[in-house]
Amino acid sequence: MLPRKLKNMNLFNEGNSHLGEIATVTLPKVVQAMEEWRGGGMLGPIMIDHGLEAIEFEWTIGGHDARSMRQMGIVRHDGVLLRFMGAYQSDQDGSVTAVEAVIRGRHQELDHGSQKPGDDTEQKIKTVCSYYKLTAAGQDLYEIDLVAGTYIVGGIDRYAEIRAAIGADGGIGGIGNAFGISGQLNGIGGIIGA
Repeated sequence: MLPRKLKNMNLFNEGNSHLGEIATVTLPKVVQAMEEWRGGGMLGPIMIDHGLEAIEFEWTIGGHDARSMRQMGIVRHDGVLLRFMGAYQSDQDGSVTAVEAVIRGRHQELDHGSQKPGDDTEQKIKTVCSYYKLTAAGQDLYEIDLVAGTYIVGGIDRYAEIRAAIGADGGIGGIGNAFGISGQLNGIGGIIGA
């Protein structure tokens, strides 16, 4: 069996295509934040899961891209929407798998590189992500929303029980129910009045 290799790709920034301009992308690395623990009676340490580390998406675009420059310093943590689309083909049977990454975040770094007439000119951008979803052949591989505390892998929500335990699934109603307050809450006054 031969591996599927990237044959072509595109990147969209807020729905605007970078076809013919995008040079490289580095899809986000998903890293479990873990720390070592060895308790009494254990033969050796194990790693304890503490959620995820920061998620970054790096991409390089040819030439001079004013759109990404204008997005620097955006206030919202999810103020920039990026969408990577890649075509991965098997040289064994010729079949193509569509891979899509949807990213919401903001740019942390924009490197213009060296500028010299006659030489290649590129911009390198690092986007820190608050949301990341990766899909292959129409199947969701994982979906991560750092702010909402959602970590879905292969259709399984790894943090659903944790969110439920802290009342994070029901919004303000979840908080009210944790205090035994029934009915709709009206802001702070609703909590105090109860």
